[in-house]
Amino acid sequence: MQEEKQVGVEQNGEPIQADAGEVRVKKHHGFTGKIGFVLAAAGSAVGLGNLWRFPYLAAKYGGGIFLLCYIALAVTFGFSLLVLEIAIGRHTGKDVIGAFAKLNKKTKWFGFFSLIVPVLIVPYYCVIGGWVTKYLFAYVSGDGASGAMTGENAATYFQNFISAPWEPIVFFVIFAFLSFAVVVFGVQKGIEKIGKILMPLLAVLSVGLAIFAMCQDGALEGVKYFLIPKLENVNIAEVFLAALGQLFYSMSLAMCIMITYGSYMKKDTDIQKSARQISVCDTAFAIVAGLIIIPSVFAFSSSPQDVLQNSGPTLMFVSLPNVFGQIPGGSVIGALFFLLVLFAALTSAISLIEAIVAVLRENLGMKRWAACLVVFGVVILLGVPSSLGFGVLDMVSIGDMTILDIFDYVSNSILMPIVAIGTCVIAGFFVNFRAIKDEIGLKVKSFRDRYFSVMIKIVAPVCMLLILIFNIIGL
Repeated sequence: MQEEKQVGVEQNGEPIQADAGEVRVKKHHGFTGKIGFVLAAAGSAVGLGNLWRFPYLAAKYGGGIFLLCYIALAVTFGFSLLVLEIAIGRHTGKDVIGAFAKLNKKTKWFGFFSLIVPVLIVPYYCVIGGWVTKYLFAYVSGDGASGAMTGENAATYFQNFISAPWEPIVFFVIFAFLSFAVVVFGVQKGIEKIGKILMPLLAVLSVGLAIFAMCQDGALEGVKYFLIPKLENVNIAEVFLAALGQLFYSMSLAMCIMITYGSYMKKDTDIQKSARQISVCDTAFAIVAGLIIIPSVFAFSSSPQDVLQNSGPTLMFVSLPNVFGQIPGGSVIGALFFLLVLFAALTSAISLIEAIVAVLRENLGMKRWAACLVVFGVVILLGVPSSLGFGVLDMVSIGDMTILDIFDYVSNSILMPIVAIGTCVIAGFFVNFRAIKDEIGLKVKSFRDRYFSVMIKIVAPVCMLLILIFNIIGL
């Protein structure tokens, strides 16, 4: 083992006290290799946004035009930001607060600011994860076959569930418990191991469901609608901003995740190659999700384009169950679909939780189980109001936004773009940027070196500023 004490993961679960009173933990149990890191990071990126937002945006913004724009941004803007965050984590070997403190003592405050993002996201994400858990249970228990979730009953079933005082909280706690149960086992035995199990299962389930969906009568029209570029009535600026925003959220950027996971990454693992693989996994899953949802809607809905105007919970918990109700064996398909969604939600929730747990362990010297217990308590405390915001606390709102919507808007639409801009500006202008580029393996004054500098110092901040403005004032 190296003599230098690096921060990150426990040695026999015990924190180590470093000089000058700084709490450090030897990074003895980081990811075992490239595959473990890539699967865990890809699992973080593959989440609910791929399933309930990407197909909707593709359908709304010209199908293939949106796809082409999304892919182009993924290999430029998204890839550069992903590489930067991983490199910061591995270069410093610390959690998000320690990372920015090590880069420059004057920027330590930005680590605290960045941490607000996962702290706000995890509670309401677990609430939505609870909804997914409920729907999986409903299909397994027979509600999907009874007609309770189809036709006019679909919207009523969902509304009755989320407005109930106790049932959504029970499923919220179940989902949160499952997520924390993985994190408490650590990086290798928990996060990496579950990634190696769930990601292959995600791939098999998603491809299988996509093949089934595309084989249905009328599904080919949905495939064409999704993949063929449509230029009529399409505003290229809107397409660009929509693709940029989706990519930003989809790749788990500015959530403290990639910095945390990067700190667990072995030095002999190629950052650029790993980032490419993560990007490919995330983009491929988003496209396959589109090939599940859009052809299914075209095959079994009399007004597919109207259905595809819905996004988020309405698409996931109302429109799709209604579609499944019209498919022969739809209860089985519905169960498999929500099992797929549950796996995707779990892998994302686990990574968000780990980012917070790492901060408590590395800065306060807490054991992993104790840090998990504290974060679990905070998640329950903040998540219950989000869960009750559709019923008991529905009077607490801003305009049409419920408590959950407010948490989502503040974290995703405001804080995340600001964190991304700050990360780029700090890395590019206020720290030793050369050291970060050396961590990535960029040769001095090479094309890739100059390209990366331009992306991080100019292109990415400008793009993120556009997203922030778009989120605040809209188009």
